[in-house]
Amino acid sequence: MVSGWTLLWRYSLFAVLATVSNLGAQRLVLMGGDRPGRYLLAVLAGTAVGLVVKYILDKRWIFGDDETGLKAHGRKFTLYTIMGGVTTALFWGAETGFWLWFGTHEAREIGALLGLMVGYVVKYQLDRRITFAPRPEGP
Repeated sequence: MVSGWTLLWRYSLFAVLATVSNLGAQRLVLMGGDRPGRYLLAVLAGTAVGLVVKYILDKRWIFGDDETGLKAHGRKFTLYTIMGGVTTALFWGAETGFWLWFGTHEAREIGALLGLMVGYVVKYQLDRRITFAPRPEGP
């Protein structure tokens, strides 16, 4: 596992890359209109894209996890997704709150950025302690 300034720099960079991926996917979906159903689809698509991008980067470059195989990836991606579910509530709440309060795409994206920043700090702690924590060898 990486430590110190390198960790902070990488994790921040990866959070930015996942955020840009997330918001980019949302913008693509919202190009078709901003009806309530379209908004929900945009949030779900953006979240899925951001989740996969961040998992791939974190697994290798933050937590130094080189375990391979479908079983290992399945277990870790499931845990990663569950931990993400906890922090996604922060993201969606901030994004939706700004959207409803201010009614503009710019405000929605500011809310998304704030929610994602807080969520990523919490997510790192959860992933470090649960998702990518060293597991004892089995019999």
